[in-house]
Amino acid sequence: MELLRFATAGSVDDGKSTLIGRLLYDTKSIFEDQLTAVERTSKARGDEYVNLALLMDGLRAEREQGITIDVAYRYFATPRRKFIIADTPGHTQYTRNMVTGASTADLALILVDARKGLLEQTRRHAFIASLLRVPHVVLCINKMDLVDYSESVFESIKDEFRKFSMKLELTDLSFIPISALNGDNVVTRSEKMPWYQGPVLLHHLENVHIASDRNLIQLRFPVQYVSRPISKKLHDYRAYSGQLLGGVVRPGDEVKVLPSGFISRIRSIELAGKPVEEAFPPMSVNISLMDEIDISRGDMLCRPGNPPIVSQDLDAMVCWMVEQPLQPGAKLAIKHTTRSARALVKELQYRIDVNTLHRDEACKSLKLNEVGRLSLRTTVPLFFDEYRRNRHTGSFILIDEATNATVGAGMINGPAA
Repeated sequence: MELLRFATAGSVDDGKSTLIGRLLYDTKSIFEDQLTAVERTSKARGDEYVNLALLMDGLRAEREQGITIDVAYRYFATPRRKFIIADTPGHTQYTRNMVTGASTADLALILVDARKGLLEQTRRHAFIASLLRVPHVVLCINKMDLVDYSESVFESIKDEFRKFSMKLELTDLSFIPISALNGDNVVTRSEKMPWYQGPVLLHHLENVHIASDRNLIQLRFPVQYVSRPISKKLHDYRAYSGQLLGGVVRPGDEVKVLPSGFISRIRSIELAGKPVEEAFPPMSVNISLMDEIDISRGDMLCRPGNPPIVSQDLDAMVCWMVEQPLQPGAKLAIKHTTRSARALVKELQYRIDVNTLHRDEACKSLKLNEVGRLSLRTTVPLFFDEYRRNRHTGSFILIDEATNATVGAGMINGPAA
């Protein structure tokens, strides 16, 4: 069964957690004891109704304030598809949390309060979805019950967002009017909005086409582990384990090994110990080659005629995630696919204002939750693609070597000049 990962985003109190609670409740994806606990907590808080948002807000501080602070992940399934939801915070100071939640998402679900229209945070989250190249974006205009299910309010917000989105790179954009509290157009069609002829939210999530979002042309197989079992049954067995990040491979295909440049052919491909005739993203497989080549973790298999960019100099957009500002000259560890190195921040080209999209070229540092364009130099060459071509081989994280904390998330534009 196909898996769809989607992230919710939006301003504070737009109803993200309530919407997900409604999805889980209406698809019968919560246990009876969970619902009982939510009913009990809602009553204790003095809520007039069962607060489904409590299904997502797991931290005590979140329940007390009625907001989302950390990224909350939930899983549910329908007969058509499996889903992983990342519920991301709405506050400005949690931008890094949204980057974390949306970085692996196939779809971003941005909520807007129908009474308030587009806010600064709405634009911020739309920009981040565009920056992270999330393939599909749905703008859910929520709380339609509080504007008497007005078609004109829906159309006005839709037109305003369309104009703003023209500045961004959003490839697939949909609009759905909903009431998460009452369940209108979430799982079942609302009789109160007969003017809306599009799909309800769950139908859209079940049917949005995501198979073609993955890069099936350029073979990218970073080696994660060399499988060499010591046993009589598998005396001469040697295979390379990892996750396919691009392309389709079959036994007999010619492959090139980076960084050595040696060329060989695939002898066999195994998935969970059983041979398969082909593999494609995001499958995790074992690949055996016909030739004995020195290959280790961090190396990459690709097509001889279609290799990734190999360079020590990167030009990248980076979201900074810690209080200590990032300044040119900083030395950090970098983790890219299965390859690790150290990196020097050579230049901070500009900081981008994620609300106005203005480029501040006079900035001297990147502060917490800010996004900027950097030039980096690494101690060893990395094998990468532009982020817009492959989100997996075009991304990396930066790590503080002293604390081992992740301090930045980056998207590669290409090799630095």
